[in-house]
Amino acid sequence: MKKVSIRKGKERSLLRFHPWVFSGAVAHKDKGLQDGDLVEVTNHEGRFLALGHYADSSIMVRIFSFEPVEPDEAFWRDKLQKAMAYRRTLGLPAPNTTMFRLVHGEGDGMPGLIIDLYGDHAVVQCHSLGMYRMRDTFARALQELLPDLRCVYDKSSQTLKNACGIEIPDQVLAGTLTPDLVAQENGVPYKIDIVGGQKTGFFLDQRDSRAMVERYAAGKRVLNMFCYSGGFSSYALRGGAAHVDSVDISRSAIELTRQNIALLGAAYERRHDACCEDVFAFMEQQTEPYDLIVLDPPAFAKHLKVKDQGIKGYRTINRKAMQLLSPGGLLFTFSCSQAISMDDFRTILFSASALERKNVRVVHQLQQAPDHPVHIYHPEGGYLKGLLLAVDY
Repeated sequence: MKKVSIRKGKERSLLRFHPWVFSGAVAHKDKGLQDGDLVEVTNHEGRFLALGHYADSSIMVRIFSFEPVEPDEAFWRDKLQKAMAYRRTLGLPAPNTTMFRLVHGEGDGMPGLIIDLYGDHAVVQCHSLGMYRMRDTFARALQELLPDLRCVYDKSSQTLKNACGIEIPDQVLAGTLTPDLVAQENGVPYKIDIVGGQKTGFFLDQRDSRAMVERYAAGKRVLNMFCYSGGFSSYALRGGAAHVDSVDISRSAIELTRQNIALLGAAYERRHDACCEDVFAFMEQQTEPYDLIVLDPPAFAKHLKVKDQGIKGYRTINRKAMQLLSPGGLLFTFSCSQAISMDDFRTILFSASALERKNVRVVHQLQQAPDHPVHIYHPEGGYLKGLLLAVDY
């Protein structure tokens, strides 16, 4: 196994079990290293520190073991078993929740790997070439550990293109893909578009926040912005919302939203409208207030170099939402931007509230569901930030 050695004094983060080695900490690396290679990380004296996957990028090594182990199929199967055991402590799967995240990268000690389950379908998404090279290993282990699986699908084309610029196809690794797949979350049915949908087919990280929307929706006029497939809309309707408007600029997302509301039944469809439009333009056109608004936009600031621009975007859209809320209205607002911390997000909302001269209370602080765990040694894994605000005049 090739080696990467760390500069003297730069090993402290690894001794605290942080799973990333940045390129600036590297003193020497063996010749011939290629993206995806297994590497042993050592200190400046050659002492073992960790094992990981190499990449010629700012994060040069992603660590999957701090012990000198043999990373064979049994090693990875054991990691998957531990990930499954953790989900069982969360009560997953359950009769009314058949879709959830089984592996969440660093949170499960497998940086660069995502595995989501939708009923009897598993979707593997690799964010590093090292994990992608082992996709068949994961497919075999999943079939062994989950004998009722009908399909294991690899959906890594976009993530690997973004991560390392390689072009690879998405493909079935095992079994047969079901075209009209329906899975449940807390008893709410959703059609899952694994092949054409965003992420692995659904935004599983918002399960707990969707349940909270259901709790507060009764009798309210609700606006769900950036609705994608209508995740929050279905919960709001089931919670007794008087009416729900779902808005997204994507026609395919709006069509999927309509299909998901139809799964609930005709009585729910009559209380719902779906609109394919730019969300900023839609908000400018509204004259009637809403009682509850959900703002769950895509990342406005994926990198530090666009952080200032992202801050402006979040401030603008939250100001507009506050303008559209009736007195005492509720605002569920989120950021999934890696470059925006929770402190940043609170400051943005403080600024928006002050500019609108609103009296705002923080009702709940929101985060990703626990099947998307944040490892204690890797706080960067807490990417989803959210607040439920009560907004008064």
